[in-house]
Amino acid sequence: MDTKRIVVVGGGPAGMMAAVRAGQLKRDVTLIEKNPAMGRKLLLSGKGRCNLTNACGPDPFLKRFSKNGQFLRDAFKNFSNTDLMDFFRKRGLKLRTERQLRVFPVTDKANSILEVLRKELRRTRVRIIYGSRLKDILLRDKKVERLALADGTEIPADRLILATGGVSYGFTGSTGEGLDIARSLGHRIVRLRPGLVPLETKQKHPEHLEGLTLKNIRLKFRDGQKRITSEIGEVLFTRFGISGPLVLSLSGRIVEWLDNKKDVYVEIDIKPALSEEKLEARLLREFRSSPGKSIRNVLKNLLPVRMVEVFLDIGKMDHDKKAGQITREDRRTLALLLKRLRLDIKGPGPMEAAMVTRGGVSLKDINPRTMESRIIKGLYFAGEMIDIDADTGGFNLQAAFSTGHLAGESAAMMI
Repeated sequence: MDTKRIVVVGGGPAGMMAAVRAGQLKRDVTLIEKNPAMGRKLLLSGKGRCNLTNACGPDPFLKRFSKNGQFLRDAFKNFSNTDLMDFFRKRGLKLRTERQLRVFPVTDKANSILEVLRKELRRTRVRIIYGSRLKDILLRDKKVERLALADGTEIPADRLILATGGVSYGFTGSTGEGLDIARSLGHRIVRLRPGLVPLETKQKHPEHLEGLTLKNIRLKFRDGQKRITSEIGEVLFTRFGISGPLVLSLSGRIVEWLDNKKDVYVEIDIKPALSEEKLEARLLREFRSSPGKSIRNVLKNLLPVRMVEVFLDIGKMDHDKKAGQITREDRRTLALLLKRLRLDIKGPGPMEAAMVTRGGVSLKDINPRTMESRIIKGLYFAGEMIDIDADTGGFNLQAAFSTGHLAGESAAMMI
């Protein structure tokens, strides 16, 4: 074992992979985790199933990141999604690729991923210190020398990898102290915003639909000039607005619009397979076949029961009006609502509801070939604390593993 010391702070995916890689290269590695156990946020990913990566090709992969995605080209070349899948398969964990090329362990348990990482940390003889919080990084001649912990302990370090995460899901331990320390050392921190986050609406009717999921719908977001059209998927109504895979995937771009003081709204196409004309014809058939029924009862054939009352309220229509009394103008109104149910976006949900943090340590202050700071020698960054974020589907976790692997390898090879 090399006598030079590498210290990794943060026991999430990036930190664990950094420690593993440095340990594989026979370095003396210490991993510091402030929680009593590692991987708390990892265990929540993919609704507890852990969507660890995506099986798409290199170029489509990078396109799923925000405007800074190209920064990761070296990290992915060093440790790609294929490399990550091989890493787990070679250690006995079978994987399964599902719709949209999302990759999960066949166990459907995030703990299976965590257990492989734990075993590899033990195999590579990484020393782990639990329940210790980083307080400060101590330098000599702008080079890492040691780190101070909150309990007063000081640990010598020839290389230090910070992987303390962002500020999303703060209850898991991601509270931003690593970012504060990076700032104190002269690094620029890009403003932190919620990513992969539900959106809040100005209208109150989502509150009455809380918990309801609409499937096989399409969303169209507009800001007056631009438009984003989603794939067909699901939207979930929350107490304050909308969520679900489609909303979360597009939320980053919507938040950017809102940052620019744009008036943003979304139109929910409840029946994307039908044009407005075909939908009007469908409504005409429904009403003609049941002329004595109320419009409320007829619409139960087209909408979830919970949504019918709210839908008619939005259209300002009499709930008890008989189907035989419905006019052509009524049908037009209903068809437009089914194709373009409008909600005005008030803003993103709170940071604690966000799956990832947008913003973080500026990429201008990090060498993409090594993940080393351009300001402090011997200091490396990995994972969510870097100003990188992506769509849902395993892309953010892959970025954490890849930047961690590159940081661990670079720190080990530079000694």
